[in-house]
Amino acid sequence: MSKAAIYLLLLTSILGAQNTLAHGSVVDDEDICQLEIGFLKAHFKIYLPRTHDREEFCEDLPETTESLFVMEYEHDKLSTMPIDFRIIRDVTGLKSFVREEHVATIEDIEAATVFYNLPAIESDVFAVIHQFTEPGWYVGIVTASSENEHYTAVFPFEVGFTGIGYWVYFMVAIFLLLIFFWYERRRNLT
Repeated sequence: MSKAAIYLLLLTSILGAQNTLAHGSVVDDEDICQLEIGFLKAHFKIYLPRTHDREEFCEDLPETTESLFVMEYEHDKLSTMPIDFRIIRDVTGLKSFVREEHVATIEDIEAATVFYNLPAIESDVFAVIHQFTEPGWYVGIVTASSENEHYTAVFPFEVGFTGIGYWVYFMVAIFLLLIFFWYERRRNLT
Protein backbone atom coordinates (compact mmCIF):
# COMPACT_ATOMS: atom_id res chain seq x y z
CA MET A 1 0.00 0.00 0.00
CA SER A 2 1.41 3.41 -0.89
CA LYS A 3 2.11 6.07 1.70
CA ALA A 4 -0.55 8.30 0.17
CA ALA A 5 -3.19 5.59 0.61
CA ILE A 6 -2.12 5.05 4.23
CA TYR A 7 -2.34 8.77 4.98
CA LEU A 8 -5.72 9.00 3.28
CA LEU A 9 -7.01 6.02 5.27
CA LEU A 10 -5.74 7.53 8.51
CA LEU A 11 -7.30 10.88 7.68
CA THR A 12 -10.64 9.25 6.89
CA SER A 13 -10.53 7.41 10.21
CA ILE A 14 -9.88 10.64 12.11
CA LEU A 15 -12.69 12.49 10.35
CA GLY A 16 -15.12 9.64 11.00
CA ALA A 17 -14.27 9.56 14.70
CA GLN A 18 -16.50 12.57 15.43
CA ASN A 19 -19.59 10.40 14.96
CA THR A 20 -18.45 7.91 17.60
CA LEU A 21 -18.51 10.37 20.50
CA ALA A 22 -21.80 9.29 22.12
CA HIS A 23 -23.08 10.54 25.46
CA GLY A 24 -24.52 8.49 28.27
CA SER A 25 -27.50 6.29 27.53
CA VAL A 26 -28.50 7.85 24.21
CA VAL A 27 -27.19 5.89 21.24
CA ASP A 28 -27.35 7.19 17.67
CA ASP A 29 -28.37 3.98 15.87
CA GLU A 30 -28.69 4.55 12.12
CA ASP A 31 -30.25 8.02 12.44
CA ILE A 32 -32.52 6.91 15.29
CA CYS A 33 -31.65 8.18 18.74
CA GLN A 34 -32.22 5.36 21.16
CA LEU A 35 -32.48 5.80 24.92
CA GLU A 36 -31.46 2.75 26.93
CA ILE A 37 -33.28 2.61 30.27
CA GLY A 38 -31.75 -0.53 31.68
CA PHE A 39 -32.64 -3.19 29.12
CA LEU A 40 -35.69 -1.18 28.00
CA LYS A 41 -35.34 1.02 24.94
CA ALA A 42 -37.15 4.01 23.52
CA HIS A 43 -36.67 6.28 20.52
CA PHE A 44 -35.54 9.61 21.97
CA LYS A 45 -35.79 12.96 20.20
CA ILE A 46 -35.57 16.60 21.16
CA TYR A 47 -37.32 19.28 19.13
CA LEU A 48 -36.85 23.05 19.22
CA PRO A 49 -40.21 24.00 17.68
CA ARG A 50 -39.80 27.78 17.97
CA THR A 51 -36.48 27.93 16.16
CA HIS A 52 -35.84 24.67 14.25
CA ASP A 53 -39.32 23.58 13.10
CA ARG A 54 -39.27 19.77 12.85
CA GLU A 55 -35.53 19.20 13.06
CA GLU A 56 -34.66 16.40 15.49
CA PHE A 57 -31.78 16.43 17.95
CA CYS A 58 -30.42 13.46 19.92
CA GLU A 59 -28.70 15.41 22.63
CA ASP A 60 -26.74 18.62 22.15
CA LEU A 61 -28.96 21.59 21.43
CA PRO A 62 -27.72 24.56 19.38
CA GLU A 63 -29.47 27.24 21.46
CA THR A 64 -31.38 28.09 24.60
CA THR A 65 -35.06 27.90 23.76
CA GLU A 66 -38.21 25.93 24.39
CA SER A 67 -37.32 22.24 24.02
CA LEU A 68 -39.68 19.31 23.52
CA PHE A 69 -38.31 15.98 24.78
CA VAL A 70 -40.06 12.95 23.25
CA MET A 71 -39.66 9.21 23.97
CA GLU A 72 -41.46 6.66 21.81
CA TYR A 73 -41.37 3.29 23.56
CA GLU A 74 -39.87 0.25 21.88
CA HIS A 75 -40.88 -2.01 24.79
CA ASP A 76 -44.56 -2.30 25.77
CA LYS A 77 -43.46 -2.57 29.39
CA LEU A 78 -42.56 1.14 29.43
CA SER A 79 -46.20 2.07 28.79
CA THR A 80 -47.17 0.36 32.07
CA MET A 81 -44.45 1.90 34.25
CA PRO A 82 -44.42 5.31 35.92
CA ILE A 83 -41.68 7.37 34.27
CA ASP A 84 -40.16 10.51 35.69
CA PHE A 85 -37.84 12.89 33.91
CA ARG A 86 -35.37 15.26 35.51
CA ILE A 87 -32.90 17.74 34.04
CA ILE A 88 -30.07 18.94 36.25
CA ARG A 89 -27.15 21.28 35.72
CA ASP A 90 -23.91 19.36 35.38
CA VAL A 91 -22.57 20.05 38.87
CA THR A 92 -20.03 17.23 38.50
CA GLY A 93 -17.90 19.07 35.94
CA LEU A 94 -17.61 15.86 33.93
CA LYS A 95 -19.62 17.18 30.95
CA SER A 96 -20.15 14.40 28.38
CA PHE A 97 -18.66 11.80 30.73
CA VAL A 98 -21.37 11.96 33.43
CA ARG A 99 -22.83 8.54 34.23
CA GLU A 100 -25.41 7.20 36.67
CA GLU A 101 -22.86 6.56 39.42
CA HIS A 102 -21.75 10.21 39.26
CA VAL A 103 -25.32 11.45 39.58
CA ALA A 104 -25.82 9.17 42.60
CA THR A 105 -23.03 11.03 44.45
CA ILE A 106 -24.69 14.46 44.12
CA GLU A 107 -25.62 15.47 47.66
CA ASP A 108 -28.45 17.92 46.84
CA ILE A 109 -29.95 16.90 43.51
CA GLU A 110 -32.91 19.23 44.09
CA ALA A 111 -30.58 22.25 44.10
CA ALA A 112 -29.11 21.16 40.77
CA THR A 113 -32.53 20.41 39.22
CA VAL A 114 -33.79 22.83 36.55
CA PHE A 115 -36.77 20.68 35.51
CA TYR A 116 -38.67 17.78 37.03
CA ASN A 117 -41.66 15.88 35.69
CA LEU A 118 -43.34 13.73 38.35
CA PRO A 119 -43.67 9.98 37.68
CA ALA A 120 -46.55 9.28 35.32
CA ILE A 121 -47.75 6.39 33.21
CA GLU A 122 -47.92 7.45 29.56
CA SER A 123 -49.04 4.98 26.92
CA ASP A 124 -46.76 4.73 23.87
CA VAL A 125 -45.19 8.21 23.98
CA PHE A 126 -43.72 10.32 26.76
CA ALA A 127 -43.33 14.04 26.04
CA VAL A 128 -42.35 17.07 28.14
CA ILE A 129 -41.48 20.68 27.36
CA HIS A 130 -38.77 22.70 29.08
CA GLN A 131 -37.61 26.26 28.40
CA PHE A 132 -33.82 26.55 28.68
CA THR A 133 -32.67 30.03 29.64
CA GLU A 134 -28.92 29.50 30.02
CA PRO A 135 -26.38 27.67 27.87
CA GLY A 136 -24.18 25.04 29.44
CA TRP A 137 -23.93 21.35 30.31
CA TYR A 138 -26.98 19.53 31.63
CA VAL A 139 -27.82 15.94 32.54
CA GLY A 140 -31.10 14.26 31.66
CA ILE A 141 -32.26 11.53 34.02
CA VAL A 142 -35.08 9.18 33.03
CA THR A 143 -36.35 6.71 35.61
CA ALA A 144 -38.86 3.93 34.93
CA SER A 145 -40.09 2.13 38.02
CA SER A 146 -42.53 -0.50 39.11
CA GLU A 147 -43.02 -2.35 42.38
CA ASN A 148 -39.93 -4.55 42.05
CA GLU A 149 -38.00 -2.87 39.24
CA HIS A 150 -36.12 0.38 38.90
CA TYR A 151 -34.33 1.40 35.68
CA THR A 152 -32.47 4.65 35.04
CA ALA A 153 -30.94 6.31 32.01
CA VAL A 154 -28.53 9.22 32.40
CA PHE A 155 -27.48 11.31 29.43
CA PRO A 156 -25.40 14.49 29.50
CA PHE A 157 -26.00 17.13 26.85
CA GLU A 158 -24.95 20.65 26.05
CA VAL A 159 -27.31 23.54 25.42
CA GLY A 160 -25.98 26.34 23.24
CA PHE A 161 -23.70 23.88 21.45
CA THR A 162 -22.93 24.84 17.88
CA GLY A 163 -19.95 22.55 17.38
CA ILE A 164 -17.00 23.33 15.22
CA GLY A 165 -18.55 21.77 12.14
CA TYR A 166 -17.00 19.61 9.48
CA TRP A 167 -15.34 22.48 7.65
CA VAL A 168 -12.57 22.59 10.27
CA TYR A 169 -11.84 18.88 9.73
CA PHE A 170 -11.92 19.45 5.99
CA MET A 171 -9.42 22.31 6.27
CA VAL A 172 -7.11 20.22 8.49
CA ALA A 173 -7.34 17.37 5.97
CA ILE A 174 -6.39 19.67 3.08
CA PHE A 175 -3.51 21.09 5.12
CA LEU A 176 -2.19 17.62 5.99
CA LEU A 177 -2.45 16.47 2.38
CA LEU A 178 -0.58 19.57 1.18
CA ILE A 179 2.20 18.90 3.69
CA PHE A 180 2.35 15.26 2.59
CA PHE A 181 2.58 16.15 -1.12
CA TRP A 182 5.15 18.87 -0.43
CA TYR A 183 7.24 16.37 1.56
CA GLU A 184 6.96 13.66 -1.12
CA ARG A 185 7.82 16.11 -3.92
CA ARG A 186 10.81 17.44 -2.03
CA ARG A 187 12.00 13.89 -1.26
CA ASN A 188 11.71 12.85 -4.92
CA LEU A 189 13.73 15.89 -6.06
CA THR A 190 16.70 14.93 -3.92
